[in-house]
Amino acid sequence: MKNSVTLFDRGRFSGADQFIQLGTGSLGAKANGLVRVARVLSEEVAPQFRPAIEIDIPRLGVIATDWFELFMKRNGLHATVRGMDDDNRIAAAFREAAFPDELISDLRVFLAHFQCPLAVRSSSRLEDAIHEPLAGVYATRFVPNTDADEESRLAMLMIAIKQVYASAFMAKARLLLQNLPYRSVDEKMAVMIQEAVGTQRGHRFYPHISGIARSFNFYPLGLSRPEDGMAQLALGFGKIIGEDGIGRSFSLSCPQASPPYGELSELVEQSQREFWAMDLRPPGASGEAEHLQKFSLSQAEEDGTLAFTASTYKAEDDKVVMGIVGHDPRILDFGQILRAGLLPLPELLRECLDRCEEELGAMVEIEFAVTFPDPDPTPARFRFLQVRPMVATSDKIEVAAEEFERRDVVVASDSALGNGKDETIRDIIYVRPESFDPSRTREIVHELEILNRRLKDADIPYVLIGFGRWGSSDPSAGIPVNFGQVAGARVIVESTLPCVDFMPSQGSHFFHNITCSRVLYFSVRHGGAHQIDWTWLDQCPSAAETKFLRHIRLPSNLTVKVDGRTNRGVILR
Repeated sequence: MKNSVTLFDRGRFSGADQFIQLGTGSLGAKANGLVRVARVLSEEVAPQFRPAIEIDIPRLGVIATDWFELFMKRNGLHATVRGMDDDNRIAAAFREAAFPDELISDLRVFLAHFQCPLAVRSSSRLEDAIHEPLAGVYATRFVPNTDADEESRLAMLMIAIKQVYASAFMAKARLLLQNLPYRSVDEKMAVMIQEAVGTQRGHRFYPHISGIARSFNFYPLGLSRPEDGMAQLALGFGKIIGEDGIGRSFSLSCPQASPPYGELSELVEQSQREFWAMDLRPPGASGEAEHLQKFSLSQAEEDGTLAFTASTYKAEDDKVVMGIVGHDPRILDFGQILRAGLLPLPELLRECLDRCEEELGAMVEIEFAVTFPDPDPTPARFRFLQVRPMVATSDKIEVAAEEFERRDVVVASDSALGNGKDETIRDIIYVRPESFDPSRTREIVHELEILNRRLKDADIPYVLIGFGRWGSSDPSAGIPVNFGQVAGARVIVESTLPCVDFMPSQGSHFFHNITCSRVLYFSVRHGGAHQIDWTWLDQCPSAAETKFLRHIRLPSNLTVKVDGRTNRGVILR
């Protein structure tokens, strides 16, 4: 692995190089991040973990930003989509646009040397920049790339590239860019074409483990500290973490610690039950199928991919046994790795974070995937997929335990995210507990987007209070907003209910974006020691009400404080 980029030459290309650049423009933030850390991974990290783990970055080609600009110009797309607010019409405009003949010729030669499943990812100019909350906003597309006909494979790749380009102009991106000093026309999009990480099992292709790791742990438990860092692991592609917020979270300082559940039955209930895999079967005639599909855990067991990651819950003994035993419920707890030390994965993640921090000069978040050879776990193959800087302020904010007992507490939490103090807010939008229905969370999103836009346009910050996981892609697990739909909130509160009792997640793109924007985040468990003062909220005069939401405006400002060292947070009236 070399810390260098090879400029694509159609006549000389052999496919042997690690990083290939098509065009002469920018590589974008994601690709540049990988180029920057390639050398330290190869020379400083990888030798420490052989032979148990082989470490590399999957081969990739980057279509540089000059091709994007030429594509937009020749097809008049900036003028076409200007003022267009229908995502379907925008997608159609990009789908019907033509690539330059020179780029098509380059892609045809490039694809001849990449005969494997592919991940087509955005690598824009703005992505992954500190303080720019754009994680997960632009598209990633997966292409099976298994068709025997080369022209069919090329056509599917070009469709995926156009979908990534188009995502820079979709509603999700437009909403978010409204809150930044940029417009969609300012964005310059590079596209990474990368070897997808996984193994093929019948018509399914997916990794044994996908994950994220962060230098800073926003929810440290037990004896762990925020600076110890954290990681989250899941089966299959990382979409389950980035969009669904599901996975096995642990502190890198004590990976063997058990998840914080009162009863083992809760652990079984909260464990990952589905996974994302690429479906390698031929698509429909349009070629635009979303090839990433969800499958059940039982299908993974049929594939034989749970051997080193799952444990078994023995209900008759109320205990968890490592490995696949009998026909009892499976738990994706990664116990053989985290507790039994099958692989030094926690140590590897800590080393990767430390070296990437040194290289980028900031705390970081990384994404990775792991595959195992059959039938043994070693040498496992660790594929480094992405690195982005993250934000954590060092301001010293103190929230004493005694403040939780004050009479003027509106919200108190010992699981607060962020660090800071805000005394500029006097507006609160909250989901009314009596009207909340997990089956109608998409309706709540629609109402909230309207109120958020109204306050954002008036430059009025607010506190947002709701139930379940904010930003979850599973509507039954919380309210499935994207960050742009709540971008006016300076404080966000997440509360559980008996019907939506999920652990707080810090693995999702939503969480990355709120930390970039320095939004203070509170997690409150129903029935816990610290609660939300619903009685006081309901007594406040209403500024606006909808079917599910209530907006109140207070006569004086709130005081909001979060102590990032202790994870204590209070909102005081």
